[in-house]
Amino acid sequence: MKHLFVTGLLAAGLAATPLAAQDTIRFAVTDIDGMEAMQREMGPFKTAFEAASGLKVEFFPVSGRTVAVEAMAADQVDFVLTGPAEYVVFNARLDAQPVVTWVRPDYYSTVVVLDEGPIKAPADLKGQMVSFGEIGSTSQHLGPVDLLAMAGLSYAVDYQPVFLNRNVAVEALIAGEIAGIGLNRTHIDSITEKFPDQKFRVLVKGEQLPDDILLASSKVAPEVVETVRQTFADHGADILAALTSTEENAKYIGGRFNPTVTDADYDVVRTMFRNIGITEFTTFVGE
Repeated sequence: MKHLFVTGLLAAGLAATPLAAQDTIRFAVTDIDGMEAMQREMGPFKTAFEAASGLKVEFFPVSGRTVAVEAMAADQVDFVLTGPAEYVVFNARLDAQPVVTWVRPDYYSTVVVLDEGPIKAPADLKGQMVSFGEIGSTSQHLGPVDLLAMAGLSYAVDYQPVFLNRNVAVEALIAGEIAGIGLNRTHIDSITEKFPDQKFRVLVKGEQLPDDILLASSKVAPEVVETVRQTFADHGADILAALTSTEENAKYIGGRFNPTVTDADYDVVRTMFRNIGITEFTTFVGE
């Protein structure tokens, strides 16, 4: 009986400390919808990361940022890859912590106008309509708004913000129905290719934006977080090569992983939120 009692205590003690012995991490990406897409887009990354870290990666598919934050709140997911604006909300709501950034080359915002159009300076946008991309997007909404704010233009006061599909916005720009479009660097290439007969001009261009970020739930053991961070620090080149082997992750080609990220690096995004009148960061913009 004494032997059984001691054995039972040992078993109970082991069961009570699963986090310290965690060898599987549950991983979500806010802009990949469904398991099939996760396997296709992130499968090579998963294989390379597991080989480098000794951890197993269990994909947790989500249908967006709201589902991801709710899953983390319910302790269904440990790590989430998301954008800069989304990180600010995760941090405010759940005290989620930055682990490593996924650096994207030439990741900056712009406001684009017609090259031969009437808009020559930001002040010319006063009283005009300016189209932005997805509501709450760091590079297509918050970033361009920040550029206009630095030029002295107040959001929804000095100009009217609208949100149009990118191609529709370009057609409206050509027709003179709007005066400018907030875009990121990649989208300039896209509209130039789709509208080869039209010349565009960058009216204002921003600095490199805070990058996409892998964040950790506050419930994950510190030693597990450190293992993940150190894996990116030590094996970044191999992991990046695997990640960018899929077409969907081409935006990270030429990039790197930054394991020295801090929460303060995202204060600039909090300023962007304030530019559109948001002072509490617990809700995703547009939801």
